[in-house]
Amino acid sequence: MSDLLFDEPGPRARRRIRIATVVGAVAVVALLVLAVRQFAANGQLGADRWQPYATWPMWRYLFGGLWSTVLAAVVSAALAMAAGLALALGRLSLRRWVRAPAAVYVEVVRTVPALLLVYVVLFALPRYGLDLPLFWKLVVPLAVSNAAAFAEIFRAGVLSVERGQSEAGLAVGLTHGQTMRMIVLPQAARRVLPSIVSQSVGLLKDTSLGFVVSYAELLYSGKVLATYNGLLIQTYIVVAVIYLVVNASLSKLARTLEARQPRTRRPRRRLARA
Repeated sequence: MSDLLFDEPGPRARRRIRIATVVGAVAVVALLVLAVRQFAANGQLGADRWQPYATWPMWRYLFGGLWSTVLAAVVSAALAMAAGLALALGRLSLRRWVRAPAAVYVEVVRTVPALLLVYVVLFALPRYGLDLPLFWKLVVPLAVSNAAAFAEIFRAGVLSVERGQSEAGLAVGLTHGQTMRMIVLPQAARRVLPSIVSQSVGLLKDTSLGFVVSYAELLYSGKVLATYNGLLIQTYIVVAVIYLVVNASLSKLARTLEARQPRTRRPRRRLARA
């Protein structure tokens, strides 16, 4: 649910968003037309340059890179969600000594680029004797970076649950932890599911940082393939189309889940009678 993290735009904001969307779409179409004309002028659209991608070995190699991308994204998302849930509960804890470290982690890590964390794992940790396997050199920084984002998503979901739910649990004799685990968290998880999928889309795109650590994800596989066959433009266009299909499918899933979420009714203010 998008309104968990920010307010719904008003009529003027929606009008500005529509205008910006139209202008952006026109600019993108103009750039695509210009790019196609340039490719055609330089012979990049010839059938002989695209024919290798009508063969199964090319696609099998790229699908291998796609599988590595999905595997890294799934493992990173699982670790980041588990850590994010713990951080969210830490920020909502009644104990100050638990809230403060969780808040510091979230606020600091959210300002650090994921690429910088990749460089830390790649260059800094081996100097102190911690040289991770290639797969984990990508997964660990992605999990560390996205844990902060998932923490804010989970925290927003918990805060969106009506206070009466917690009060009802406490009233029947449940502890604060039992109320959170049995009543609040199940409702919060359903509400933030679209946001979790949207964040996972960003995480999937971040796996392209595997290019830095030479992990054989989709972008790195495309680089190796382009070096082998000399079809640089064609290879990267195919890789971009694969990314587009996968991310568009996940974004569509997030929109579908969001559309199925029940709308929260906000209480209307009654005007006091004079």
